Amino acid sequence: MREALLAIGTRKGLFLARSSDGSPFAVQPVRFSTVGVHAVAIDTRGHVPRVLAAIEYGHFGPSIMWSDDLGETWNEAQRPPVAFPDHTGATLTRIWQITPSPTEPGVVWAGAEPGALFRSEDGGKTYSLVQGLWNHPHRPQWQPGGGGLCLHTVVPHPKDSAKLGIAVSAAGFYRSDDGGQTWEAANRGIRAPFLPEGGQFPEFGQCVHKVAQHPAHPDRLYLQHHFGVYRSDDFGGTWTSIGDDLPSDFGFPVVVHPTKPDTVFVLPLESDMDRVPVDHRYRVFRTDDAGDTWHAYTRGLPEPPVHASVLRDAMSASPAGLFFGTRDGEVYGSRDDGETWTRIARHLPDVLTVRSAILPSVREPGFMSGTNQRMGS
Repeated sequence: MREALLAIGTRKGLFLARSSDGSPFAVQPVRFSTVGVHAVAIDTRGHVPRVLAAIEYGHFGPSIMWSDDLGETWNEAQRPPVAFPDHTGATLTRIWQITPSPTEPGVVWAGAEPGALFRSEDGGKTYSLVQGLWNHPHRPQWQPGGGGLCLHTVVPHPKDSAKLGIAVSAAGFYRSDDGGQTWEAANRGIRAPFLPEGGQFPEFGQCVHKVAQHPAHPDRLYLQHHFGVYRSDDFGGTWTSIGDDLPSDFGFPVVVHPTKPDTVFVLPLESDMDRVPVDHRYRVFRTDDAGDTWHAYTRGLPEPPVHASVLRDAMSASPAGLFFGTRDGEVYGSRDDGETWTRIARHLPDVLTVRSAILPSVREPGFMSGTNQRMGS
Protein backbone atom coordinates (compact mmCIF):
# COMPACT_ATOMS: atom_id res chain seq x y z
CA MET A 1 0.00 0.00 0.00
CA ARG A 2 1.27 3.45 -0.95
CA GLU A 3 0.24 5.95 1.72
CA ALA A 4 0.85 9.68 1.41
CA LEU A 5 0.76 12.34 4.11
CA LEU A 6 0.07 15.99 3.38
CA ALA A 7 0.71 18.64 6.04
CA ILE A 8 -0.86 22.09 5.69
CA GLY A 9 0.22 24.81 8.11
CA THR A 10 -2.14 27.78 8.32
CA ARG A 11 -2.64 31.02 10.18
CA LYS A 12 -4.93 29.11 12.54
CA GLY A 13 -3.71 25.59 12.93
CA LEU A 14 -2.27 22.52 11.22
CA PHE A 15 -4.29 20.27 8.92
CA LEU A 16 -3.07 16.77 8.04
CA ALA A 17 -4.47 14.81 5.12
CA ARG A 18 -3.83 11.20 4.10
CA SER A 19 -4.24 9.23 0.90
CA SER A 20 -3.83 5.50 0.27
CA ASP A 21 -2.98 4.11 -3.16
CA GLY A 22 -3.99 7.27 -4.99
CA SER A 23 -7.33 7.71 -3.24
CA PRO A 24 -8.62 11.24 -2.52
CA PHE A 25 -6.86 13.00 0.33
CA ALA A 26 -8.94 12.94 3.50
CA VAL A 27 -8.37 16.10 5.54
CA GLN A 28 -8.34 15.45 9.28
CA PRO A 29 -9.55 17.80 12.02
CA VAL A 30 -7.37 20.78 12.79
CA ARG A 31 -4.49 20.62 15.27
CA PHE A 32 -3.34 23.75 17.16
CA SER A 33 -6.54 25.46 16.12
CA THR A 34 -5.82 28.85 17.69
CA VAL A 35 -2.19 29.37 16.68
CA GLY A 36 -0.22 29.95 13.51
CA VAL A 37 1.83 27.07 12.07
CA HIS A 38 4.59 28.71 10.06
CA ALA A 39 6.75 25.70 9.18
CA VAL A 40 6.26 21.94 8.95
CA ALA A 41 8.58 19.04 8.21
CA ILE A 42 7.79 15.36 7.66
CA ASP A 43 10.94 13.52 8.70
CA THR A 44 10.91 10.09 7.03
CA ARG A 45 14.51 9.12 7.78
CA GLY A 46 13.50 6.57 10.41
CA HIS A 47 11.03 3.71 10.26
CA VAL A 48 8.58 5.83 12.27
CA PRO A 49 7.94 9.17 10.54
CA ARG A 50 8.14 12.28 12.70
CA VAL A 51 6.04 15.36 11.99
CA LEU A 52 7.58 18.61 13.21
CA ALA A 53 5.53 21.80 13.47
CA ALA A 54 6.73 25.33 14.22
CA ILE A 55 3.89 27.02 16.04
CA GLU A 56 3.38 30.52 17.35
CA TYR A 57 1.77 30.71 20.77
CA GLY A 58 0.98 34.41 20.53
CA HIS A 59 2.24 36.15 23.65
CA PHE A 60 3.93 32.89 24.76
CA GLY A 61 6.17 32.99 21.69
CA PRO A 62 7.26 30.47 19.04
CA SER A 63 8.00 26.80 19.65
CA ILE A 64 8.48 23.50 17.85
CA MET A 65 6.29 20.47 18.56
CA TRP A 66 6.78 16.95 17.29
CA SER A 67 4.58 13.91 16.76
CA ASP A 68 5.64 10.30 16.18
CA ASP A 69 2.11 9.01 15.56
CA LEU A 70 1.12 11.09 12.54
CA GLY A 71 -0.39 13.90 14.56
CA GLU A 72 -2.46 11.97 17.08
CA THR A 73 -0.36 13.23 20.00
CA TRP A 74 2.20 16.01 20.24
CA ASN A 75 5.25 16.65 22.39
CA GLU A 76 7.31 19.69 23.32
CA ALA A 77 10.71 19.87 25.01
CA GLN A 78 10.63 20.88 28.66
CA ARG A 79 12.89 23.84 27.93
CA PRO A 80 12.26 26.25 25.04
CA PRO A 81 13.25 24.23 21.95
CA VAL A 82 14.57 27.25 20.04
CA ALA A 83 15.96 30.21 21.97
CA PHE A 84 18.75 32.75 21.60
CA PRO A 85 21.55 32.57 24.17
CA ASP A 86 21.46 35.43 26.65
CA HIS A 87 24.69 36.94 25.34
CA THR A 88 23.10 37.69 21.94
CA GLY A 89 20.50 40.04 23.40
CA ALA A 90 18.10 38.75 20.71
CA THR A 91 14.53 37.56 21.04
CA LEU A 92 13.05 34.84 18.85
CA THR A 93 10.28 36.27 16.69
CA ARG A 94 9.34 33.32 14.48
CA ILE A 95 10.52 29.95 13.19
CA TRP A 96 10.33 30.03 9.40
CA GLN A 97 11.81 26.71 8.36
CA ILE A 98 12.41 23.14 9.60
CA THR A 99 14.71 20.97 7.48
CA PRO A 100 15.95 17.47 8.39
CA SER A 101 19.52 16.77 7.32
CA PRO A 102 19.84 14.21 4.48
CA THR A 103 23.30 13.11 5.66
CA GLU A 104 23.34 13.26 9.47
CA PRO A 105 20.88 11.10 11.42
CA GLY A 106 19.16 13.08 14.15
CA VAL A 107 20.19 16.46 12.77
CA VAL A 108 17.44 18.97 11.97
CA TRP A 109 17.97 22.58 10.95
CA ALA A 110 15.66 25.45 11.88
CA GLY A 111 15.65 28.88 10.24
CA ALA A 112 14.42 31.72 12.40
CA GLU A 113 13.75 35.42 12.67
CA PRO A 114 15.73 37.58 13.27
CA GLY A 115 18.09 36.06 10.68
CA ALA A 116 19.42 33.03 12.55
CA LEU A 117 20.09 29.34 12.00
CA PHE A 118 19.64 26.68 14.68
CA ARG A 119 20.79 23.05 14.73
CA SER A 120 19.21 20.08 16.50
CA GLU A 121 20.99 16.80 17.14
CA ASP A 122 18.08 14.99 18.81
CA GLY A 123 15.68 14.68 15.91
CA GLY A 124 14.24 18.18 16.21
CA LYS A 125 13.37 18.28 19.91
CA THR A 126 15.89 20.93 21.00
CA TYR A 127 18.14 23.32 19.07
CA SER A 128 21.28 25.40 19.52
CA LEU A 129 22.27 28.59 17.73
CA VAL A 130 24.76 28.28 14.85
CA GLN A 131 27.22 30.85 16.14
CA GLY A 132 29.24 31.05 12.92
CA LEU A 133 26.36 32.62 11.00
CA TRP A 134 25.20 34.78 13.90
CA ASN A 135 28.69 36.24 14.26
CA HIS A 136 29.19 36.85 10.54
CA PRO A 137 30.43 40.42 9.93
CA HIS A 138 27.63 41.06 7.42
CA ARG A 139 24.84 40.31 9.86
CA PRO A 140 24.68 43.75 11.56
CA GLN A 141 24.11 45.23 8.08
CA TRP A 142 21.29 42.88 7.06
CA GLN A 143 17.99 44.63 6.41
CA PRO A 144 14.59 42.95 6.87
CA GLY A 145 12.33 42.27 3.93
CA GLY A 146 8.60 42.86 3.96
CA GLY A 147 8.07 39.77 6.12
CA GLY A 148 10.90 40.55 8.50
CA LEU A 149 14.53 39.46 8.73
CA CYS A 150 13.63 35.83 8.15
CA LEU A 151 15.92 32.89 7.50
CA HIS A 152 13.36 31.02 5.44
CA THR A 153 15.40 28.47 3.47
CA VAL A 154 17.92 25.83 4.53
CA VAL A 155 19.65 23.82 1.78
CA PRO A 156 21.77 20.98 3.23
CA HIS A 157 23.94 19.21 0.67
CA PRO A 158 22.65 15.62 0.26
CA LYS A 159 26.12 14.11 -0.20
CA ASP A 160 28.43 16.30 1.87
CA SER A 161 27.41 17.23 5.41
CA ALA A 162 29.98 20.02 5.48
CA LYS A 163 28.19 21.94 2.70
CA LEU A 164 25.14 23.97 3.61
CA GLY A 165 23.24 26.91 2.15
CA ILE A 166 20.73 29.32 3.65
CA ALA A 167 18.67 32.25 2.40
CA VAL A 168 17.65 35.30 4.41
CA SER A 169 15.19 37.96 3.31
CA ALA A 170 16.56 40.50 2.57
CA ALA A 171 20.21 39.58 3.01
CA GLY A 172 20.61 36.99 0.25
CA PHE A 173 22.07 33.52 -0.12
CA TYR A 174 24.97 32.35 2.06
CA ARG A 175 26.88 29.08 1.99
CA SER A 176 29.24 27.16 4.23
CA ASP A 177 31.70 24.38 3.43
CA ASP A 178 32.60 23.51 7.02
CA GLY A 179 29.28 22.56 8.56
CA GLY A 180 28.27 26.10 9.47
CA GLN A 181 31.37 27.32 11.26
CA THR A 182 32.13 29.92 8.59
CA TRP A 183 29.98 31.45 5.86
CA GLU A 184 30.31 33.43 2.66
CA ALA A 185 27.78 35.49 0.73
CA ALA A 186 26.97 33.75 -2.57
CA ASN A 187 24.91 36.18 -4.65
CA ARG A 188 27.10 36.81 -7.67
CA GLY A 189 24.91 37.50 -10.70
CA ILE A 190 21.71 38.29 -8.78
CA ARG A 191 20.57 41.78 -9.73
CA ALA A 192 19.01 44.16 -7.23
CA PRO A 193 17.35 46.75 -9.53
CA PHE A 194 16.20 48.93 -6.66
CA LEU A 195 19.82 50.01 -6.13
CA PRO A 196 21.52 52.80 -8.14
CA GLU A 197 23.11 51.86 -11.46
CA GLY A 198 26.62 50.62 -11.00
CA GLY A 199 25.73 49.03 -7.67
CA GLN A 200 22.95 46.64 -8.65
CA PHE A 201 25.02 43.48 -8.07
CA PRO A 202 26.05 43.82 -4.42
CA GLU A 203 27.86 41.16 -2.42
CA PHE A 204 24.79 40.81 -0.21
CA GLY A 205 21.45 42.52 0.33
CA GLN A 206 19.44 40.66 -2.32
CA CYS A 207 15.84 39.88 -1.43
CA VAL A 208 15.81 36.11 -2.00
CA HIS A 209 12.34 34.59 -1.65
CA LYS A 210 13.15 30.87 -1.91
CA VAL A 211 15.87 28.42 -3.01
CA ALA A 212 15.34 24.82 -4.16
CA GLN A 213 17.67 21.93 -4.86
CA HIS A 214 17.52 18.42 -6.36
CA PRO A 215 19.36 15.63 -4.51
CA ALA A 216 20.61 14.00 -7.72
CA HIS A 217 22.20 17.26 -8.87
CA PRO A 218 22.97 18.92 -5.52
CA ASP A 219 25.24 21.69 -6.77
CA ARG A 220 22.44 23.01 -9.00
CA LEU A 221 20.18 25.45 -7.19
CA TYR A 222 17.10 27.37 -8.32
CA LEU A 223 16.25 30.71 -6.76
CA GLN A 224 13.15 32.89 -6.78
CA HIS A 225 14.21 36.45 -6.14
CA HIS A 226 12.11 39.53 -5.54
CA PHE A 227 13.16 40.59 -9.05
CA GLY A 228 13.94 37.42 -10.99
CA VAL A 229 14.31 33.66 -11.23
CA TYR A 230 17.87 32.27 -11.25
CA ARG A 231 19.87 29.05 -11.51
CA SER A 232 23.28 28.19 -10.12
CA ASP A 233 25.30 25.16 -11.18
CA ASP A 234 28.00 25.60 -8.55
CA PHE A 235 26.06 25.72 -5.27
CA GLY A 236 25.61 29.45 -5.39
CA GLY A 237 29.03 30.45 -6.70
CA THR A 238 27.43 32.20 -9.66
CA TRP A 239 23.82 32.74 -10.71
CA THR A 240 22.21 33.02 -14.16
CA SER A 241 18.80 34.51 -14.91
CA ILE A 242 16.26 31.97 -16.23
CA GLY A 243 13.06 34.02 -15.87
CA ASP A 244 12.94 35.84 -19.22
CA ASP A 245 10.34 33.43 -20.65
CA LEU A 246 7.92 33.97 -17.74
CA PRO A 247 5.06 36.52 -17.76
CA SER A 248 6.44 37.89 -14.49
CA ASP A 249 9.62 37.06 -12.63
CA PHE A 250 8.12 38.15 -9.30
CA GLY A 251 6.81 35.42 -7.03
CA PHE A 252 7.58 33.49 -3.86
CA PRO A 253 7.84 29.70 -4.28
CA VAL A 254 10.21 27.71 -6.46
CA VAL A 255 10.02 23.91 -6.37
CA VAL A 256 12.13 21.18 -7.98
CA HIS A 257 10.64 17.89 -9.13
CA PRO A 258 11.87 15.12 -6.78
CA THR A 259 13.17 12.81 -9.52
CA LYS A 260 13.86 15.16 -12.46
CA PRO A 261 16.54 17.76 -11.67
CA ASP A 262 15.76 19.83 -14.79
CA THR A 263 12.04 20.12 -13.97
CA VAL A 264 11.12 23.14 -11.85
CA PHE A 265 7.86 24.85 -10.92
CA VAL A 266 7.06 28.49 -10.12
CA LEU A 267 3.84 30.43 -9.64
CA PRO A 268 4.35 34.03 -10.86
CA LEU A 269 2.60 37.01 -9.30
CA GLU A 270 1.86 40.31 -11.02
CA SER A 271 4.38 42.50 -9.20
CA ASP A 272 5.68 43.64 -5.88
CA MET A 273 2.93 46.26 -5.70
CA ASP A 274 0.10 43.98 -6.86
CA ARG A 275 0.71 40.57 -5.32
CA VAL A 276 -1.93 38.59 -7.14
CA PRO A 277 -1.50 35.82 -9.73
CA VAL A 278 -0.64 37.12 -13.18
CA ASP A 279 -3.87 38.00 -15.02
CA HIS A 280 -5.73 37.04 -11.82
CA ARG A 281 -5.36 33.36 -12.75
CA TYR A 282 -3.46 30.58 -11.02
CA ARG A 283 -0.93 29.32 -13.54
CA VAL A 284 1.80 26.93 -12.49
CA PHE A 285 4.76 27.33 -14.83
CA ARG A 286 7.01 24.32 -15.43
CA THR A 287 10.37 24.04 -17.12
CA ASP A 288 11.79 20.69 -18.18
CA ASP A 289 15.11 22.10 -19.39
CA ALA A 290 16.43 23.83 -16.26
CA GLY A 291 14.86 27.17 -17.11
CA ASP A 292 15.52 27.56 -20.83
CA THR A 293 11.78 27.41 -21.58
CA TRP A 294 8.63 27.55 -19.46
CA HIS A 295 5.06 26.33 -20.03
CA ALA A 296 1.90 27.18 -18.08
CA TYR A 297 -0.55 24.63 -16.67
CA THR A 298 -4.03 25.51 -15.46
CA ARG A 299 -6.31 22.52 -15.98
CA GLY A 300 -8.36 21.97 -12.84
CA LEU A 301 -7.45 25.32 -11.31
CA PRO A 302 -10.17 27.93 -10.73
CA GLU A 303 -11.24 30.29 -13.45
CA PRO A 304 -10.23 33.95 -13.14
CA PRO A 305 -10.45 36.24 -11.41
CA VAL A 306 -8.57 35.01 -8.35
CA HIS A 307 -6.93 37.40 -5.94
CA ALA A 308 -5.05 35.29 -3.38
CA SER A 309 -1.30 34.79 -3.63
CA VAL A 310 0.83 31.74 -2.79
CA LEU A 311 3.54 32.17 -0.16
CA ARG A 312 7.15 30.99 -0.37
CA ASP A 313 6.63 27.76 1.62
CA ALA A 314 3.08 27.06 0.47
CA MET A 315 4.19 25.04 -2.58
CA SER A 316 6.10 21.77 -2.46
CA ALA A 317 6.81 18.55 -4.32
CA SER A 318 7.59 15.03 -3.17
CA PRO A 319 6.94 11.49 -4.41
CA ALA A 320 3.39 12.07 -3.11
CA GLY A 321 2.71 14.81 -5.67
CA LEU A 322 2.92 18.53 -6.33
CA PHE A 323 0.88 20.80 -4.05
CA PHE A 324 0.20 24.44 -3.31
CA GLY A 325 -2.00 26.36 -0.90
CA THR A 326 -3.39 29.85 -1.21
CA ARG A 327 -3.89 32.78 1.10
CA ASP A 328 -7.67 32.31 0.89
CA GLY A 329 -7.43 28.78 2.25
CA GLU A 330 -7.55 26.50 -0.79
CA VAL A 331 -5.15 23.62 -1.45
CA TYR A 332 -4.53 22.04 -4.86
CA GLY A 333 -2.61 18.92 -5.84
CA SER A 334 -1.31 17.28 -8.99
CA ARG A 335 -0.03 13.76 -9.67
CA ASP A 336 1.05 14.39 -13.26
CA ASP A 337 3.77 17.02 -12.96
CA GLY A 338 1.28 19.89 -12.73
CA GLU A 339 -0.57 19.20 -16.00
CA THR A 340 -3.87 18.65 -14.18
CA TRP A 341 -4.97 19.80 -10.73
CA THR A 342 -7.55 18.82 -8.16
CA ARG A 343 -8.75 20.85 -5.22
CA ILE A 344 -7.99 19.02 -1.97
CA ALA A 345 -9.30 21.53 0.57
CA ARG A 346 -11.09 24.87 0.72
CA HIS A 347 -12.21 27.37 3.35
CA LEU A 348 -9.07 26.82 5.42
CA PRO A 349 -7.32 29.71 7.11
CA ASP A 350 -4.51 31.49 5.25
CA VAL A 351 -2.11 28.71 4.07
CA LEU A 352 1.48 29.37 5.19
CA THR A 353 3.27 26.10 4.44
CA VAL A 354 2.63 22.82 2.63
CA ARG A 355 4.68 19.61 2.89
CA SER A 356 4.07 16.04 1.73
CA ALA A 357 5.71 12.63 1.87
CA ILE A 358 5.20 8.95 1.20
CA LEU A 359 5.22 7.25 4.58
CA PRO A 360 8.32 5.07 5.10
CA SER A 361 6.64 1.70 5.62
CA VAL A 362 4.98 1.92 2.21
CA ARG A 363 7.41 4.12 0.28
CA GLU A 364 7.73 3.35 -3.40
CA PRO A 365 10.02 4.77 -6.09
CA GLY A 366 8.77 7.22 -8.68
CA PHE A 367 6.63 10.30 -8.62
CA MET A 368 3.40 11.50 -10.14
CA SER A 369 2.54 8.34 -12.00
CA GLY A 370 0.36 10.18 -14.46
CA THR A 371 -2.72 8.10 -13.68
CA ASN A 372 -4.63 11.32 -12.95
CA GLN A 373 -6.28 9.67 -9.95
CA ARG A 374 -8.55 11.97 -8.02
CA MET A 375 -6.80 13.78 -5.15
CA GLY A 376 -9.73 15.44 -3.43
CA SER A 377 -13.02 17.11 -4.00
